[in-house]
Amino acid sequence: MYVPRRYEEKDREKIYSFIRENGFAILVSIRDGLPIATHIPLQLGTDAEGHDVLSGHISVGNEQKYSFVDGARVLAIFPGPHAYISPRWYTQPNVPTWNYISVHVYGIVEIIEGDELKAALSSLVDQYESDKPHPLKIEDIPEKMLEDNIRGIVGFQISIDDIQAAYKLSQNRDEQSYHQVIGHLQQGDEVSGLVAAEMQRRSSGLFKKEEDGEKG
Repeated sequence: MYVPRRYEEKDREKIYSFIRENGFAILVSIRDGLPIATHIPLQLGTDAEGHDVLSGHISVGNEQKYSFVDGARVLAIFPGPHAYISPRWYTQPNVPTWNYISVHVYGIVEIIEGDELKAALSSLVDQYESDKPHPLKIEDIPEKMLEDNIRGIVGFQISIDDIQAAYKLSQNRDEQSYHQVIGHLQQGDEVSGLVAAEMQRRSSGLFKKEEDGEKG
């Protein structure tokens, strides 16, 4: 992913927090020389050796499974909030653009089965049921139903070897323009509001760095 230096996020904890909050990803792999992709939830975790991994599953009928040969490299794209930015929101004339957050994770895919797959499914269910009034556990699913469904999926684990994170949030604008963009985004829809909220969180640190640089 092309990420200009000013938009690059390197803080691994912030990136991992983003992945956990935006876990519905696009998984891309190569089959017969062509890209193939599936929209699926991926869960961040660690393997037995303590390495960072993503785990997930696809339908057994999904032809992408044929690209999951051991050692194959895949790309998981985690899209975040995004919003159109009008140049009328700046203090100086400019062109329209788009603010967004996106994380690309590269890694080596490996098929998982049996108890390892069931543990991954249980963890995924726990993650998305945790905030429900009466959280469902995988053990609550009738055993035959669960086993029938497990036979209908292909589980996998991705050993992470590279992460690229783009937080393009008007960092190249003057302070007044930056805050005007936030104000206009706050008047938009829910997704625009999320972009504004992230910009607001970063504003003090962003312009404090500039002030410190000027003093230096």
